[in-house]
Amino acid sequence: MGRWIKANKGFLVLLMCFGLFRTAVADWNPIPSGSMRPNLVEGDVVFVNRLAYNVKIPLTDVVLAPMGEPRRGDVVTFSSPLDGTRLIKRLVAVPGDTVEMRDEVLIINGEAARYEAPQALQEAMGLGRTVDATRLTEQVQGHERRVQWLHGVTARSSFDPVTVPEGEYLVLGDNRDNSADSRYIGLVPRHLLIGRALGVLVSADTDRYFMPRFERFGQKL
Repeated sequence: MGRWIKANKGFLVLLMCFGLFRTAVADWNPIPSGSMRPNLVEGDVVFVNRLAYNVKIPLTDVVLAPMGEPRRGDVVTFSSPLDGTRLIKRLVAVPGDTVEMRDEVLIINGEAARYEAPQALQEAMGLGRTVDATRLTEQVQGHERRVQWLHGVTARSSFDPVTVPEGEYLVLGDNRDNSADSRYIGLVPRHLLIGRALGVLVSADTDRYFMPRFERFGQKL
């Protein structure tokens, strides 16, 4: 064993450096669910900048030093405050913001989001089931993104005003009626933020034998 390690020490050092790079600097994150549809879909693999917000001890949530500030509109990966599961959502409210939702309408600091360019479609829900859906462009506090609502699906489409405290963030999925986000798991403390997702590296169609979706390669968020 010792002889094998000596003969392959260069390769082992390379593996260690690669592992440290992935856990401390940059990473990729497969998208396993439809909670960020239509902007991210199952089979996408996104590039994550782990130094966007914090420098951490690798493989931990221990912050060594803060970096940039999380901003409204960022797509972030984080550890769920409930069970530690890695999730990806959109950061919609920062410390000091007062945010609420009324019948799907997002309201931040008293400004109600505007919804434009509606698109009706059928959304797959698994096991051959589909539901009617509507996609719209949501504009609020200087940011815009496509969001999706599902008809006939029970979800928390309203919540009372919440003022986000220092060091915490409110996140939502772009697929508003199919996302376990801050409406269910609570606010996300800064030390649980992993990084900022910058774009789609590669994508494979999970319904078509993982055929590449070249049109999604390099798509920015």
